[in-house]
Amino acid sequence: MPRFTFARPALLSALLVLGLSAQSHRAEAAEIIVAGGCFWCVEADFEKVAGVKEAVSGYTGGKTANPTYKQVTRGGTGHYEAVKISYDAGKISDRQLYDLFLRSVDPTDAGGQFCDRGESYRTAIFYTDAGQKGAAIAAKAEAEKALGKRIVTPILPAKAFYLAEGYHQDYYKGSDRVVTRFGIITQSDAYKRYRKGCGRDERVKQLWGSAAPFVN
Repeated sequence: MPRFTFARPALLSALLVLGLSAQSHRAEAAEIIVAGGCFWCVEADFEKVAGVKEAVSGYTGGKTANPTYKQVTRGGTGHYEAVKISYDAGKISDRQLYDLFLRSVDPTDAGGQFCDRGESYRTAIFYTDAGQKGAAIAAKAEAEKALGKRIVTPILPAKAFYLAEGYHQDYYKGSDRVVTRFGIITQSDAYKRYRKGCGRDERVKQLWGSAAPFVN
């Protein structure tokens, strides 16, 4: 007959506390997926939000597996430029993130965002469960009431999310030098010039005024 060694009560208590702590941590880890035009801009905005751990750029909503940037922006794949936002649900909720998102874009534009036109630049919210769907519907209804205009941003069931190419990740703070119409400049400088030239902040401020969370 095998011999069993029983843990002391103090050890059992410690293991229980550790187990509950790990379970709580797992419960607080969460993510949402949104599409708001240029994914560089959405990523840059949401990585500033307290409680957000990371934002990564990618493609979702379409039918082509493992799409490339050229395929998506050329059209025909059905994919959106999207961002997956990982956050601590103990510090910020999905509803709060959806509220911020809708006020960081032009949700009245069904043809793209700002200077970027076409299906890949449309806005959307992708939900993974009933809770996210409900939060997104509530956020959209409240934003529509606040704006006084019809919001066309769809709320869609999540599909496979494909990471964008490495050079797109954290583009807004990249130090690599790139060739642009402004000359050879860093990625971060190219991003700033693109964002200003595209009129993103100007249009968001025009729509949302002081409620725009990422516009100075």
